[in-house]
Amino acid sequence: MNEQPLRVDEAELRGLLDGQWAYVRERARDVLQGEDFAPVTGLSLQEHRALTTERLGKLATTGMQTYGFPEEVGGSGDVGASVVAFEMLVPDLSLMVKMGVQWGLFGGAISALGTERHHREYLPGVMSLDLPGCFAMTETGHGSDVQSLRTTATYDPKTEEFVLHTPDESARKDYIGNAARDGRMAVVFAQLHSAGIDHGVHALMVPIRDEDGMPAPGVTIEDCGHKAGLNGVDNGRIWFDQVRVPRTDLLNRYGDVGPDGAYTSPIESKNRRFFTMLGTLIRGRISVAGGAGSATKAALSIAVRYGDTRRQFTRPGPDGEPEREVRILDYLAHQRKLLPALARTYALHFAQEELVTRLHELHDSEERDERAQRELESRAAGLKAMSTWHATDTIQTCREACGGAGYMSQNRIPQLKADSDIFTTFEGDNTVLLQQLTKGLLTNFQDAFGDLDQMGLVKFMAGKVFENVIERTAAVPLIDRLIAAAPGRGGNSSLYNRGWQIELLEDREKHVVEGLAARIRRARKDDGRDAFEVFNHAQDHVLRAGRVHMERVVLEAFVAGIDRCGDTSTAKLLNRLCDLYVMSVIEEDRAWFLEHERLSTARAKAVTAAVNELCQGLRPYAVQLVDAFGLREEWLAAPIALGREHDRQGDPVPERVRN
Repeated sequence: MNEQPLRVDEAELRGLLDGQWAYVRERARDVLQGEDFAPVTGLSLQEHRALTTERLGKLATTGMQTYGFPEEVGGSGDVGASVVAFEMLVPDLSLMVKMGVQWGLFGGAISALGTERHHREYLPGVMSLDLPGCFAMTETGHGSDVQSLRTTATYDPKTEEFVLHTPDESARKDYIGNAARDGRMAVVFAQLHSAGIDHGVHALMVPIRDEDGMPAPGVTIEDCGHKAGLNGVDNGRIWFDQVRVPRTDLLNRYGDVGPDGAYTSPIESKNRRFFTMLGTLIRGRISVAGGAGSATKAALSIAVRYGDTRRQFTRPGPDGEPEREVRILDYLAHQRKLLPALARTYALHFAQEELVTRLHELHDSEERDERAQRELESRAAGLKAMSTWHATDTIQTCREACGGAGYMSQNRIPQLKADSDIFTTFEGDNTVLLQQLTKGLLTNFQDAFGDLDQMGLVKFMAGKVFENVIERTAAVPLIDRLIAAAPGRGGNSSLYNRGWQIELLEDREKHVVEGLAARIRRARKDDGRDAFEVFNHAQDHVLRAGRVHMERVVLEAFVAGIDRCGDTSTAKLLNRLCDLYVMSVIEEDRAWFLEHERLSTARAKAVTAAVNELCQGLRPYAVQLVDAFGLREEWLAAPIALGREHDRQGDPVPERVRN
């Protein structure tokens, strides 16, 4: 690592991170300026909600909200752009979430589940904010288990109306954004009953307030009250008491009820219909992963900049000069706090970009590709879990890395921590999402291997048939080329060989998934337990399989991102950052690699030494790496990130701060 300093092309690095939707990011940087969008603290609940609603109205005048809507109603039909626009609202996470509720969830559900008639009737008002609305899915008794929601929508053929009803307290709609204050209509998810038959969960347009803001007849609304964060979002609870809506307000793209009560659907299977409907709403989950990434980037930008100026304790000066206090980011312990997290943030950024690109491609595809859609849903589940857990962990680390200053509201980190904490829970509980991902991996495994015994599995593994099971990223030729060039797993192969790194994480994934499949098969064969008991007893293994799969996927996305870099020196820096991501992943799990003889003791120690070496080598570029995120200084709004911290050494203020 003792090499000549790298010349980093900052424009190249920014352009690489901005990616396919750079124009959306630049538009956001232009629009989200001044007091209209500056971070705020210390507001009362009502003040915060009023300000967030006011800001949403201002955002509605910019056109940014139209990206994901159909062209025939005034949108641009660019789903990828809509996700990136959501990510860019980092100066105000309450505004980010309220935007997501109005235009992502409420408007997105109408777009995905409704027909052209619904689009024409509702979407112009949704986009302009003339029709503020809610996405009423979650119930007090059922959050993750959407298929078991208890709100009912029973069809009455005499009046050609659906009757919405909340049968008990556990069926009330809960934590619903826009419900407590602003929402006038809601997309309500309910069990649809017609002609005495339960057709499963469907969505209907339901008025919840009149023009004067009073609850509609039969609708009861309650404020959820003050939350740990995101208090600019008016979350509420909703009950329905025999509320009637016209038959035509059923969002009927996947299931319809005729005037006589006859039910029709283009999808015969009830289960398949349900999962198809939910699959169309995957944009919200992908957006949350991106929003978590933005919050992480903001916290790291603050903490790294602070670490670059804050000084503690002394060291001798060169050539007999007086002692000088040391910048805290020069300490290895501080580098280890922040730089591996920064490396993982870059890795997750490229994985997010790849996921958004896939979402965009599938949305624009004329024919539905069922397998590709399932892979997208699994990948979105895994990345949302990994990104939001990483945000929670990293923002806490950044708080600690800034000491007492990091606890001050004016330095933004406490608000980022409070606002992003719920990201691990909404749009899918992370633990449930990782299980969903792993079930998909096991389904692929079953399709490939069937009921093979252990010896049959070993033979198939030796033949590399497992490559048909794992989900590759878009960079298949590149990854295969790197693995083919890997020197093998011997003790002499370089830790920094990219092919060896990919193969090591892939080998771990193969072993964990194979072991899980064998464990489940063996348990069912040995004691005859039902599927629930078998899966429940293996949940630790299930969650581990999801994690190791995603760590390999994220590495591949990082590698593919670096491959797109056009500047050799900048690519070299990113390769070092990628090395740090891999080495820190291996170091965290070195017990497994040692137990399963993938690393020798000496090699495991070398991994730790590599993390130290990489941290020290990347330290001179840390500020450049966070600046490349392109977050405006007024978005960070933290004095400690803007060079205002007292420096007793009298160093000149950097040029980027004076500007």
